[in-house]
Amino acid sequence: MSTDGILEQALLPIKPGREAEFEAAFATAKDIISRMPGFRLLTLSRGIERPDTYLLLVRWNTVADHEVGFRGSPEYQQWRALLHDFYDPFPVVEHFAEVSRVA
Repeated sequence: MSTDGILEQALLPIKPGREAEFEAAFATAKDIISRMPGFRLLTLSRGIERPDTYLLLVRWNTVADHEVGFRGSPEYQQWRALLHDFYDPFPVVEHFAEVSRVA
C-alpha cells in the first residue's frame, strides 16, 4: 500500500437549490474534520455537468482514522448536524489505496 495513506471518496448529491447553503455550511465543517487525528488533506469539487453534485476526497492515514476515529468522535456529530440534511440521497462513502501515480 502507498505511504500516502488512504483516500476516502464520496459523491455528495445536494438537494436542488441548496448548493450555496451547502457550501457555506461546508466552510465550517472542513475546519472540524481537518483537526481530526489521521487527517491529511481534503478537497471538495463541484460537478460541471451536475452542479448539484460535489466530489469529496479526504486523505487519511488509515481507514480506522476515518471510520473509528472521526465517525466515533463528538466532532462527527457537529459535522453531521451541519451537512447531512443537504444530501438526497445519502452518499456512498468508499476508501481507496493508491496503486499508481503519474505527475
